[in-house]
Amino acid sequence: MSQWVFAGLKAGIVTTPYPRREDHAHGITPGRPRGGVVASPEEIASHCPVGALAATGEGITVDRGRCIHCPACRADIPWEETYEWATVPPEAKEAEVERPFRRSLHVLVVDAGDCGACLSEVGQLNNPYYNMHRLGFFITPTPRKADLLLLVGPMTEHMKLAVEKAYAAMPTPKRVMAVGTCAASGGIFGSSFVAGHGANEVGSVDVVVPGCPPPPLAILHGLLLVAGRAQEVVER
Repeated sequence: MSQWVFAGLKAGIVTTPYPRREDHAHGITPGRPRGGVVASPEEIASHCPVGALAATGEGITVDRGRCIHCPACRADIPWEETYEWATVPPEAKEAEVERPFRRSLHVLVVDAGDCGACLSEVGQLNNPYYNMHRLGFFITPTPRKADLLLLVGPMTEHMKLAVEKAYAAMPTPKRVMAVGTCAASGGIFGSSFVAGHGANEVGSVDVVVPGCPPPPLAILHGLLLVAGRAQEVVER
């Protein structure tokens, strides 16, 4: 036990260098399929348990809103070890909404039927390694002080009214960020008699962070995107 104490004292508090520079620490991301030209695309697509892969001619395309980056296709198609996964939906781009939160952002996290995975990754942002406070991002327990509604889960019927009330209580300007595959599309739980298609069940979504679950740095990239301090990464 004592050797761990001494090792911790020697190392000190280690915080990720992101976003100042890239983080290449081991295990920082689970990776995800990139798609592209592959052999037997139809056969590979048929093995995807969530229907996220589609054969297009000689290649494979990946539906990020459904992919759970499981290892089922890892041996068959290229994977990318990245974490800047956050995107702005087409409808949000068309709205050309201003980015008023460049200095600080107060975040209300709402569990809309999450299995616990995405919520756990969001919770990691408060630990010393990610330390989102250094970037001006703070979790708030009340919607009346929130700038951003961060949703995890497929939006169960029991939570829909609560989420609508929380969003209505937030002051303007306000934003919505969907974190995880379930919040992006309903995931493996929706659509069903108890779960919907994700965060868009209650209104427009400004930023989507896909993944099941997305790593903390992907969520941090989403927060930076909401704040106007990061850009989407265009896939090759």
